[in-house]
Amino acid sequence: MDRAGIESKLTDILVDELGIDRDAVTMKAKFEEDLEVDSLGVVELLMALEDNFDVKIPDDEAQALVTVGDAVDIVEQKMNG
Repeated sequence: MDRAGIESKLTDILVDELGIDRDAVTMKAKFEEDLEVDSLGVVELLMALEDNFDVKIPDDEAQALVTVGDAVDIVEQKMNG
């Protein structure tokens, strides 16, 4: 899957699973500050990323996810080895 596909699927996950307004999802949007995703929401997001993209994101790497772009970066990295 290419980067655009990852971005699109991640946006769908944020909208469908966390109820975030699609227009608010940008690559620079911060999960906690801009999208108001609480710590439980972040955990749900990580599980959804692992399930939907068939990747494993260790806790130390998960803590570095601040923006939507960060999530796309790590998923792309994990999928492409």
